[in-house]
Amino acid sequence: MITSQRMEDAALALMHKAAIDIPEDYLDALRAMTEAEAAKDEAGLSAFVLEAMLENYQAAEQDRRPMCADTGVPRYFVKAGNEARLQGGFVELERCLRAATARATQEIPLRPNRVHPLSRHDNGDNVGINAPEIDYSFEPDADWLEITTVHKGGLFGSDYRMLFPGDGIDGIKRFLLDVLIAFGKRGLACQPAIVGIGLGGSKDTCMVLGKQAACLRVVGERNPDPEIAALELELKDLGNSIGMGAMGFVGSSMVVDCQIEVGYCHTGGMPMSVHCFCLSSRRATARIQADGQIDYRHDPRWFTPYMRRDTVTWPGTTAASRRTG
Repeated sequence: MITSQRMEDAALALMHKAAIDIPEDYLDALRAMTEAEAAKDEAGLSAFVLEAMLENYQAAEQDRRPMCADTGVPRYFVKAGNEARLQGGFVELERCLRAATARATQEIPLRPNRVHPLSRHDNGDNVGINAPEIDYSFEPDADWLEITTVHKGGLFGSDYRMLFPGDGIDGIKRFLLDVLIAFGKRGLACQPAIVGIGLGGSKDTCMVLGKQAACLRVVGERNPDPEIAALELELKDLGNSIGMGAMGFVGSSMVVDCQIEVGYCHTGGMPMSVHCFCLSSRRATARIQADGQIDYRHDPRWFTPYMRRDTVTWPGTTAASRRTG
């Protein structure tokens, strides 16, 4: 059985790792972008900003301090094995996650960013009504528990549009360009960023898919659907071709990667959401084994074949059995 103490210990450690240690996949991509911007004949502020970002990341790691004064809004993504046994169940798990958030706010420290929307009351610990958010998914044939912490900015960086089937790929490109140009000009996102796109689903599912695509996949990880994977690369190149670089300055380093997740939607529409992760891509994952051992990593491995299943039962069924239920 996975104990309460192990769940809280893992969540607290994840808060430290997410706030301070930048994932290597993002760092490698950022270094490549920095070299590309610096090699240009007219290298300017975009290259300078990228170099400063890398220096800040290194300083944060050495000093064990958050790399950004705005530590965003901490949230959790929980993947539970179907056979996992938790002391106190999921109610106790949520208490552990909220306790770890409050402790981390004081110990790291994190900026207390959570306030009541009307009174603006701040508990001072990033915990409140519906805060922190906890999203769940499940995995068959597993007895472990995985907790992923993401520190994402909670103000801007996201947009939504209801497209129509007739808009097609051109409509997807047009909306992406509208979003990236607006964000860059108005300072509504911190570039360069991993851009997540949700396609399909209901309106709320579309937003969830886009945020998860931005926050829970590593740079260079392609969608298993070849058509979607090709579109990811095309949209990444498109986003880097609009003349904007780091923090909106002139350059070609706006999109570190583009990642797309899809869901089945109503026949009459094609909803689309766009989400820009923070330029520090703050995420960390822990797997708690049934015996209490905890393994940490930066790759959430959130989108498993089970999560992307297109069938009634698991493992897959035939088209005929899908039709007949």
